[in-house]
Amino acid sequence: MSEEAAGRHRLSDRQRLAWLRLLRSENVGPRSFRELVNRFGGAEQALEALPGLARAGGRQEIRVASLDAAERELTAVAAAGASLAAPGEPGYPPALAQIYDAPPLICVKGQMALAGRRIVAVVGARQASALGRRMAALIARDLGERGYVVASGLARGVDAAAHAASLESGTIAALAGGIDTVYPPENAGLHQDIGARGLLISEMPIGLNPGARHFPRRNRLISGMSLGVAIIEAARRSGSLITARMALEQGREVFAVPGSPLDPRAEGANRLIREGATLTRAADDIVEVLEPMLRTLHDEAETDGLADFDEDAAISPPDPPSEDARRAIGLLLSVSPTTIDDIIRQSGIDTANVTGVLLELELAGRLIRHRGQQVSLAPDA
Repeated sequence: MSEEAAGRHRLSDRQRLAWLRLLRSENVGPRSFRELVNRFGGAEQALEALPGLARAGGRQEIRVASLDAAERELTAVAAAGASLAAPGEPGYPPALAQIYDAPPLICVKGQMALAGRRIVAVVGARQASALGRRMAALIARDLGERGYVVASGLARGVDAAAHAASLESGTIAALAGGIDTVYPPENAGLHQDIGARGLLISEMPIGLNPGARHFPRRNRLISGMSLGVAIIEAARRSGSLITARMALEQGREVFAVPGSPLDPRAEGANRLIREGATLTRAADDIVEVLEPMLRTLHDEAETDGLADFDEDAAISPPDPPSEDARRAIGLLLSVSPTTIDDIIRQSGIDTANVTGVLLELELAGRLIRHRGQQVSLAPDA
């Protein structure tokens, strides 16, 4: 997006506070956030509707983030030299805005222009071999020389090697914790360098220490912002393979560097190649696949990232779903995922009412959203 277009489509300070409050409220995720803003015509209106929606879904009280808490978080973000970016704003990678569960706001620190360039992810084993680290550095350096920004997760091993080799040409680190949280500790210097010369990205609240459940969410940021993901040394069960799976779900290209069949660290990458990933010996193998795609992707990147949010829309609050609709939809739900389209088709209820009931259940903590537009009841619902 051009600077002129970005300037026309930026949140006001008041909107940014309301977005942050809504995002930090209980049981509000990326998809429900989008549906709430579009359903009620803005985040402020959605905040007012939250308690009633949760009650309709079967929960008496829901925690709504306070204005004071949101203001304190914004103050802490600014004190860390960072800022919060929405889709279409500087620092928010355009490709990331296109994924199913794109974060409404991300915390960014560093060189914002890097987000708007073409990005390739390089990820792999934390306990990488010397050869694996060397391959990561070579591919990252060569991608940088070809004009690509290298994204990774600032983990040990392959990630750190890729970041260090692309620091001069452009690198983006997606973090599992808050943007000010250094993890792992030995990457403190690299974290500081990327925050100054590269770009740090996180969707988590500032100050948050990452836990196991946060890393898959970080992985979807890595793949989501990228044209493709290169895997170097990944065991049969590893976070890198999660990133590869997410890349495929997001319509991104997957590349894999082959390794010795005798090395367990190569098992995952070798399997990806067997399943159709591009066998990758050097950066040229990646560029050869991506170059023909760049024109189309550039055209998509020029669209307004805020267009999917009907913020400031002058609409009347929608009528709540009927009790009959709630009962009919409830009967179709189970702990096994089913697609929203199936619910609409089998219930005979219009899309607006189906999404309204699902939103009520999610805010009440009784519904789980899955990839592929699937939903299920929470086990203890």
